[in-house]
Amino acid sequence: MNATHKTPVRICTWNVNGIRAAYEKNLPQFISDVKPDILCLQETKAHIGQVEPPIQNLSYAQMLWSSATRKGYSGVATFSTSKPGTQYFDEYSGIDKPEYDSEGRVVWTRHEHFDLYNIYFPNGSSSPERHQYKQNFLKDLLQHLKFELKRGRDIIVVGDYNIAHLEIDVYSPAGLANESGFLPEERAWMTEFLNAGFTDAFRHFHADKKDQYSWWSYKDQARMKNNGWRIDYICVSEGLKKNLKSCEILMQQMGSDHCPVVAELVF
Repeated sequence: MNATHKTPVRICTWNVNGIRAAYEKNLPQFISDVKPDILCLQETKAHIGQVEPPIQNLSYAQMLWSSATRKGYSGVATFSTSKPGTQYFDEYSGIDKPEYDSEGRVVWTRHEHFDLYNIYFPNGSSSPERHQYKQNFLKDLLQHLKFELKRGRDIIVVGDYNIAHLEIDVYSPAGLANESGFLPEERAWMTEFLNAGFTDAFRHFHADKKDQYSWWSYKDQARMKNNGWRIDYICVSEGLKKNLKSCEILMQQMGSDHCPVVAELVF
C-alpha cells in the first residue's frame, strides 16, 4: 500500500431504543445511506438469539453483542466491516465487572488503530440506588480507562453517556439543574473524564454551537420544539485527535428518542 494513502473510518453511535423496532422502521436504510464502517448501537433490548439473522449482523462482516441478563432491557452491539483498520483483533463483551456486564452495558473491541468502547451508561433517575449504581459505574469505568491509557492504548469511547456536560448541552440549564443526567456530580465526572485525556469530538469541531441535541423526551412535543439534551458522544484519546476529520449529530434522523452521532477519522 502507498505510504501516503489515507484510510477513512466512519464510526456511528446510536441509541436505537430497541433494535427490532429500529430495524422495522428505518435502520437498514440508515445504514445504506450513512455507510458506517463501525456501527455502535445502545439499548438493543434483545438477546442475539431472540432476533432474526438479518438483525443479528445487519449485513456487517463482524458483530459483537452484550445483552442484559434481564430480557428486553439495556444491551449494546457493535458491528464492523472488514475494511482495513476496522477489523477486530480482540473482542470483549464487557469490562470484566459482573455488576455492569450483567446489564449489557459495554462492548470493548480492539481494532488496528484503536480500542473502541461502545457503552450504554446507566440512567440514575429511577431511584437513589440507581443513582449510586451510576456513580459506581462512572468511577470504575474511568479507573479502567486510565489504566488502558497508561498501557499506551489509543481509545475511542462512544455511546449514550446519559450525561449532558455543559449548559450549552441542554435546552434549559436552570430548569434541569437538579435532574439526573445534568447533576453537578455527573457533569464534574465528565470534566474529569475529559481531563484524563479525552476529547469530545463534536465540541472539537463545534465548540460553541447551540441547540445541538441527541435526545428528546417523548413528552410535550419535545422533539418538535427541540427541547433536547446532548447525551450521546464520540470521545477520543489524545493520540487520535490528529486523526479526527469530522463529527456531526444527525438530528433529522428519526426512529428513536435519540439520534445518531457520526465521526470520521483518517489513518
